Amino acid sequence: MLRTAPSDARVGYLAPEDYLAEVREELGDLVVDIHGRLVLARGPAKPVAWAANVWFDPMRIPIVSIGDAAKKLRAIQRNWALYSLASHRRAALIAQNLPKVSAKPLVFGAGAPKAPLGSWTLIEAATMLASPHCSSAFPNGEVQFVEDRAAPPSRAYLKLWELFTILGARPEPGELCVDLGASPGGWTWVLQQLGARVLSVDKAALDDRVAGLPGVEYRRGSAFSLDPRAVGSVDWLFSDVVCYPRRLLALVQRWIAAGNVRRFVCTVKFQGATDFETVRQFAAIPGSRLLHLHHNKHELTWLRL
Repeated sequence: MLRTAPSDARVGYLAPEDYLAEVREELGDLVVDIHGRLVLARGPAKPVAWAANVWFDPMRIPIVSIGDAAKKLRAIQRNWALYSLASHRRAALIAQNLPKVSAKPLVFGAGAPKAPLGSWTLIEAATMLASPHCSSAFPNGEVQFVEDRAAPPSRAYLKLWELFTILGARPEPGELCVDLGASPGGWTWVLQQLGARVLSVDKAALDDRVAGLPGVEYRRGSAFSLDPRAVGSVDWLFSDVVCYPRRLLALVQRWIAAGNVRRFVCTVKFQGATDFETVRQFAAIPGSRLLHLHHNKHELTWLRL
């Protein structure tokens, strides 16, 4: 949930690599300054789907030395993550003088860190920009996992691992999940490992290692031809279908109209330029949220829980 800030405050939005233009587009004329991938905008904070991390109350802090910088950060709080922008060597030396923050890859199932994590950067040799309160519990919003390189048929499973870790919610054993566009089965594998029952739908076959798992039913066909009414009550609808955003929006609207799905998680994939208009239509669906996961590429994750 976004913190509120006074209307004259500045809020920082850190863009993922390669997606600065998307963050700027979302913020429009609220933008007041840009430092690398960090966009400063007039507050209060707003939901920006493409932001990897939100700096809620960034402060300019003058410094006279490496020790002075570290002392001033420690006086505010313990845990800090560096966004290295300028004077990289100087910034690294300051970071070495701060308490160590563990950034070890997570084993899936472990919760997100609970301790507050601030972010800071050097915008010039004698000036820091620091925010003790940020939206992400992970340095620069980058969630890393101890990967399973044997069982999943693709790395797409990391998107669900990340989402469930951030949300602190996931399908429960016995719940029915529909996985649209499932092949080769990375998402189905995650859902089955959680104990859910999975109906996997795709014109292409599932990987044999996934298709034979208990609780997995594979149905050959197009995700767009499946009649929601023929499925019955669904606890979670998942879609990682490769299609244009407008076509996915029509699919989602059809399932919403059927009224038989409790929760939605869908990847909105962009082929070519980012379709901001369709993104706005997804965002306008009541109760929904859009975010760019660290394991997303040129795509967003839309959810309604």
